[in-house]
Amino acid sequence: MRILSVRGAVPEHRYPQAEITDAFAEVVGTSGGALNERLLRTFHGNAGVEHRHLVLPLEEYAGLGSFDRANDLFLEHAVDLGAQALVDALKAADLTPSAVDLIISATVTGLAVPSLDARIAAVVGLRPDVKRVPLFGLGCVAGAAGVARLHDYLTGHPDQVAVLVAVELCSLTVQRDDVSVPNLVASGLFGDGAAAVVASGATTGGHTAVLDSRSRLYPDSERTMGFDFGGSGLRIVLDAQVPAIVGSYIREDVDLFLESHGLTRADIGWWVCHPGGPKVIDALRDALDLTDHDLALTRTSLSEIGNLSSASVLHVLSDTLAHRPPPPGSHGMLMAMGPGFCSELVLLRAPSGGES
Repeated sequence: MRILSVRGAVPEHRYPQAEITDAFAEVVGTSGGALNERLLRTFHGNAGVEHRHLVLPLEEYAGLGSFDRANDLFLEHAVDLGAQALVDALKAADLTPSAVDLIISATVTGLAVPSLDARIAAVVGLRPDVKRVPLFGLGCVAGAAGVARLHDYLTGHPDQVAVLVAVELCSLTVQRDDVSVPNLVASGLFGDGAAAVVASGATTGGHTAVLDSRSRLYPDSERTMGFDFGGSGLRIVLDAQVPAIVGSYIREDVDLFLESHGLTRADIGWWVCHPGGPKVIDALRDALDLTDHDLALTRTSLSEIGNLSSASVLHVLSDTLAHRPPPPGSHGMLMAMGPGFCSELVLLRAPSGGES
C-alpha cells in the first residue's frame, strides 16, 4: 500500500490555552461543583498545549445544555470538517471522489447513525457503490489503526483506492458539572480537528509505503481510558497510569514487531507518534531511547492544536511528510495508543530516490 496524501483540517476558532482555561474555570466554578481552581490551572498549564481550535466560539460552551444538543452540533460540524479534510486530501493526490472504492471513518466524540462515512460520502460525492467501514470506540489509537486497516484492505485489493477520515470534536464532550481530575485534565488537553488519508494498493510509485502493522491489547486495562455514557453525555475515563503502562510494554512491542521484519530500532529513521500528552511522550522517549528531535513534531503538534484523539497522529504524519521529508528508502514507525488499553504500530518506508 502507498499513502498518496494526508491532510488535516481544524475549525476556524483558535484560542490561547490561557483563554480557554479562564472560560472553563468560570463555567465549572458556577456549575455547583467544588472546583479546585488552582488544580485546574495546574493541569492546564502542564498539558503542553499553547493553542487549541474549537468547533464553537468559546463563549457558546457555557450554554451548550443537553447531550442531544451537543450531539446535534457534533453531526453538523463533524461532517463538514471531515468532508473538508477528505476533499483536500483527494485534491493533493490528484484524484476525484469517484476514484474512492472504500472509506473508513473514525470517531469517538459523537454518535452518528447513519455513520459519518455515509454522511461524508453524500457531501463529497463518493460513488453509490463505495464500501464503508465505520470505526467507533478506538479513540486516540484509531488514526494508526485506521491506516493499518487501509493496508489490510488494499493488500487484498491492490488495484483500488481507499481513504480514512478521522474526526474528533473533543470540546463537545467536556462535562461542565464534573470537577473530577480526569475531566479537568481532559479539558486542558484535547482539541477539535479532522484528518484524511488517501491510499492506493499500488506497490510502486513515489509515495510512502505501509509495510505491515501490529495491534496489542494490554491485560487488565479496560478502565485505563475511554468514556462512560450517561444522561449528560460522554464522561471521560482517564487513568494516571497511562504513561506507566506505555513505559512497561511499548519497548518490547516495538522490538518484537521490528524483529519480525529483520529490523531493530536503530533502523528506524523517523518516528510518527500520537501526542497523548507530555508524560506519555516522555514515556515513549525513555522506553524507546528516542531523542527530543525524534519527537519534536509530536510535541509541536500537541502545543499548536492539542490532542485531537484519532486525528492527532495523522496531523503528525502530515507534518512529517510536508516539513521533514524522510530520507529516501528509510523506515519509519507510526504509532498510537488508546482505549482498550491498546497500541497500534505501523511500519512505513519512504520512497527510494529512483521511484516515480
